[in-house]
Amino acid sequence: MKTAAHHWLRACAVLVLATTVDARANGQVVEQVKTYAISGTTAPELYASIGERGPKASVGRAIAHTNFKLTWQRKYEPQGDACTLVAAKPRLIITYTLPKPAGRLPAALQRRWDVFYEGVRRHELVHGEMIKQMVATIEKTTIGLSVPGDSGCKKIRQEITRPLSEASLAQRQQSSDFDRVELGDGGNVHRLILTFVNGQ
Repeated sequence: MKTAAHHWLRACAVLVLATTVDARANGQVVEQVKTYAISGTTAPELYASIGERGPKASVGRAIAHTNFKLTWQRKYEPQGDACTLVAAKPRLIITYTLPKPAGRLPAALQRRWDVFYEGVRRHELVHGEMIKQMVATIEKTTIGLSVPGDSGCKKIRQEITRPLSEASLAQRQQSSDFDRVELGDGGNVHRLILTFVNGQ
């Protein structure tokens, strides 16, 4: 997610909080949460600390970010003079990076923080679902693909780069469109920030 003042995180964080592994018949999905430390005893101080301590983004600093690493185990089989991709097992690691207060907060502030954090976390989970959808699209558009005149299974490796690129570009656009709505005036994240910082 990105705002004019603070871009959402695009860098490594400092602490792993939790990891979930979803082992599927056709691959594996690992989802993990990492945090970076912020400080403050008021909502404005905490938000200012995010702006100061959040890792650098393309412009300004970041609040939260969803990143992923995707690798594949693919099985190609010659079929006559053609080559077919008969199986492709993904290993997907999704990392949600979020801010975490370093110290104990006053009870009232803790309640406000919990609401803010949960809203941000849920936003990032949507990005995670978009990434999973991208992987599903890649599986759908590449498994079973056959390239004639490729008994050595060389041309097909180049051929599958097109659907891979298309799926990646679509995911990036979808993610960008989602952020634009969420962070625009009156958007969910915009309202979360105002409510947290100003108590509105």
